[in-house]
Amino acid sequence: MQQRRKFIQTASALIAGGVAMPPLRANDFTAREAALKGNVKHSVCRWTFDHLSLDDLCKLVQQIGFNAIDLVGPKDWPTLQRYGIDSSMCNGAELNLVDGFNNTNFHDALVQRYSELIPLVAKNGYKNLILFSGNRRGMDDETGLKNCVTGLQRILPLAEKHGVVLQMELFNSKVNHPDYMCDNTTWGIALCKALQSDHFKLLYDIYHMQINEGNIIATIQQNHQYFGHYHTAGVPGRHELTPDQELNYPAIMKAIVATGYKGYVAHEFLNTGKTNEQKAANLLQAVQVCDV
Repeated sequence: MQQRRKFIQTASALIAGGVAMPPLRANDFTAREAALKGNVKHSVCRWTFDHLSLDDLCKLVQQIGFNAIDLVGPKDWPTLQRYGIDSSMCNGAELNLVDGFNNTNFHDALVQRYSELIPLVAKNGYKNLILFSGNRRGMDDETGLKNCVTGLQRILPLAEKHGVVLQMELFNSKVNHPDYMCDNTTWGIALCKALQSDHFKLLYDIYHMQINEGNIIATIQQNHQYFGHYHTAGVPGRHELTPDQELNYPAIMKAIVATGYKGYVAHEFLNTGKTNEQKAANLLQAVQVCDV
């Protein structure tokens, strides 16, 4: 415990004020192993730490004791590779968050972009590539589902060939993403069943699904085979995983681990820290809360 406290204090001091951190020394690995249990593979979403350069974010995650960053595209992969950091969820093929596979008008552009990026994901040793349903715009869910199947079937063979898993994120449509179609697990799972491929999964965002439907632990227990990735954030507000928000993250993480899940859990909260040191401490706290 004393060693763990020392490591945490050292990590916080290293990133205080945005000062660049030195490379890990050999004896740092003992501290890292003491700090994290290893049952959960942690990651952090790049956009939530855009106040840091990618180099400094790589150094920060190394000091905390994990080795993955979410939502990183091809132009930034060389930086991750210099640090031995995994791109746990790749992006860059999507058009945006609202123009997705539920609308046939976007299929040709999406198929071209994903057909170019899927081989690059595999070539760089990565596995996961994000995609989105798009907004309804008055479309009924059945039509949207059929359109998604039609569009995704054009790129799934390529994903299967290269060992890449396409992951559609579940968003809430009540607060953050009004009109988004893939806003509930029932619709998302129906899409998984229609495609019948191990290379298509749902990115289960715990924050978003708590807002739209709740029942998080039971949903994970009953449907984990359809979930290929997880995101965290506190409810309400999408902030840190502190005791004053309503989700019991230790219990949720235990449920995820119990399913045999071996993928990443990426932290995607809006960081309320006022300084770089506070923001880093908030990330460390989220990792510790979820490190069951």
